[in-house]
Amino acid sequence: MMQSLEGVKVLEMGSLIAGPFAGRLMAENGADVIKVEPPKKGDPLRDWRHVYEGTSLWWRLQSRNKKSITVDLKSEEGQKIIKSLIKECDILIENFRPGTLEKWNLGYEELSAINPGLIMVRVSGYGQTGPYRDKPGFGSVGESMGGLRHLTGYPDQAPTRVGVSLGDSVAAMYAVIGAMMAIYHRDVNGTGKGQVIDVALYEAVFSLLEGALPEFDKVGAVRERTGTSLPGIAPSNTYECSDGKYVVIGGNGDAIFKRLMDVVGRPELGEDERYQSNSGRAADANFLDEVIEAWTKTVDFETALEKLDEARVPAGPIYSIEDIVKDPHYLSREMIQNFQLNEEESLKVPGVVPKMSETPGETKWLGPELGQHTDEVMKDWLTYDEEKIAALKAQGII
Repeated sequence: MMQSLEGVKVLEMGSLIAGPFAGRLMAENGADVIKVEPPKKGDPLRDWRHVYEGTSLWWRLQSRNKKSITVDLKSEEGQKIIKSLIKECDILIENFRPGTLEKWNLGYEELSAINPGLIMVRVSGYGQTGPYRDKPGFGSVGESMGGLRHLTGYPDQAPTRVGVSLGDSVAAMYAVIGAMMAIYHRDVNGTGKGQVIDVALYEAVFSLLEGALPEFDKVGAVRERTGTSLPGIAPSNTYECSDGKYVVIGGNGDAIFKRLMDVVGRPELGEDERYQSNSGRAADANFLDEVIEAWTKTVDFETALEKLDEARVPAGPIYSIEDIVKDPHYLSREMIQNFQLNEEESLKVPGVVPKMSETPGETKWLGPELGQHTDEVMKDWLTYDEEKIAALKAQGII
C-alpha cells in the first residue's frame, strides 16, 4: 500500500531529539530519509539512556525507517558530498546552532542555488534571528522560556518538568507541519520554489499556552502552578480512590457535570443555578473537588471507573508504561507492535500516529547501525563507484 510521503527525499543533518524526531515522523510515513552522522561516533542519542547490545533502545525507535550514512561535514570533500545529495532532495532537516551550516558552506543561499525547490527545515533553541540566536538551547530551556515550566507543578514547590522531552517533540511536529505546507506551496500551488522553515523551541512551547497572553494583556492575569487541577476549568482533576489508586475525571462540560453529580450522589448540585456554566463551577472548584473525592474515596478504582463510564463521564487511569503494554485498547489499535531486533529477539515499539485509511505509516526497520547505508546511498543517489567510495573512506570523509 502506498504511503503519503512516498517519493519524498529527505536529508537529515543534526542530532539528539528535535530535528531527528521530525525526520522520524517523515520516515514513518514513507519518506526516504537519509540521516547524516559524524564518521566516528554518530548521533549521541546512540548512547543515551538504556543501551542494549551496544546501542540505545531509544535510537532504535527514533531512527526507524531511516538510512544512516557517515560524512565529515567539516571537510571540504564532505561538504561536496552534501551538495551533491542536495540536488536529489526535497527537504533538508537540521538542528545545529544557527550559523553552523553557513560556517560549513552549507547555508540556504548556497544550497538553494543548487536546488531552488529545496525546503530547509531549521530547528534551534531560539530561532535563526534575534538577540538570543547564538545561545545554545535545548528542549529544557525552551520549555522554561516558553512558559510551560512556570505552570508545571504545585504552587508551593519549585517548577517541575514533564518526564519526556516535550519541547523538542512539539518543535519537531511544527517542523513537519511547516515542511508539509511548504511542499504544498511548491508543488500544488505550482511555484516550484522552496523556502526556509524556522522553528524555535521556545516558540513551539509558547504556542501551547492557550489564552495566557490575551488574558494577561487585558485583565492582568498571570497563570500559576496549580498541581493536578486545570485553572478556570471545573471540575477537572485527579481524585484518590479507596484502594490508593487515582482516577482522572473531566466533568467540566455542562451536561457532563450533571451526570457526574448524579454518580457521586449529589444530584442537587447538578441542578444548582450557580453551577450551570463553567464560570460558576470554576469559582467554586475546590468545593466541587472535595465533593467528588468524598465519593471516590468510598469506592475502589475499578468501581469508580465503571460507574463513570456508565454515566458517560470522561475518566481514566494514570498509566505507567507497564500498564500501557497490557491495555486491550492499545493492543486493539496496534499501538504496541513487535519488530524484529535481531535473529532471535523482537522489540516492542509504538505504532505510528496518526492512522491513515489509505496511506498508513509503518515501521519498516529499526534504527540502523552507524553508516550502515553509506555505500548504498553513495552508489544509488550519487552514482559513486567502488573506487571513489574506498578513497573517501581512506581519507576519513565517510
